[in-house]
Amino acid sequence: MNNQTTLITGASSGIGLHLAHEFARHGHPLVIVAPVESELSQAAEEFQAKHGVTARVIAKDLERPEAAQEIFDELHREGIEVEILVNNAGHGQRGNWWEIPIETDLSILCLNVEAPMRLTKLFLPPMLARGRGRILNTASVAGYIAGPLQATYHASKAAVLSWSEALATELKDTPVTVTALCPGPVDTDFFAKADMEESFAFQKANLAAPQDVAKDGYDAVMAGERVRISGALNKAMIFSRRFLPDSVLTAMTGKQYEDVEPEDVKRQRGDKEREAAAAEKEN
Repeated sequence: MNNQTTLITGASSGIGLHLAHEFARHGHPLVIVAPVESELSQAAEEFQAKHGVTARVIAKDLERPEAAQEIFDELHREGIEVEILVNNAGHGQRGNWWEIPIETDLSILCLNVEAPMRLTKLFLPPMLARGRGRILNTASVAGYIAGPLQATYHASKAAVLSWSEALATELKDTPVTVTALCPGPVDTDFFAKADMEESFAFQKANLAAPQDVAKDGYDAVMAGERVRISGALNKAMIFSRRFLPDSVLTAMTGKQYEDVEPEDVKRQRGDKEREAAAAEKEN
């Protein structure tokens, strides 16, 4: 069992929800953050019932610049020390960049980049003062390659990856570690929200179960790794960058976001997640 309190953003669904389950399974008390309080409360009840850990619910829209400070102040007043910070919340939007409203692009940058930086700016100094702490940032293999039809999302994940690695280097002689988790396509509601359920990436690509990504993330942050690329095929894809021109890789990535033919639309949201859950029960 582990008593290190862990704050997880985007914890009401997708990778964030399964990261919360993974930390809870190992005994970590939780602080879970997302915009909808009812969804968080339901998740908190699950963590208590399934894993026997408490989960402090904080409903905040992290796109609000003041949200990070409000979270920090609230926990400080209650005497809750966050020893592991998991910056996971994020979103994207498919489409030709010039056709997407600028407000959507700024929303992506705000949630994917600005919010993690604001939270880390607040929670990192107390970690250094206490002499212990861990930070896990959900980046993506998208951070390694430009992404036509997901240009701003890829740019945001490149920023998260670069920032995480730089911060890890700055902290190398301290007791605080920073880890970037880089999954590929994952069976979450990301695709529905980004208008991508009929895309090749969702229908045909090697879609991961969020449970498997969460386990990778937990193992990586607890081991103090700088970067964890989740999934063997994703590791191979990143390795292939050494041999293929950027123009070829970028074109290949853009094809991932194009729709498949109607007869090839067979996957449904949650298929991989349910398969992983069933396999876990059998074991």
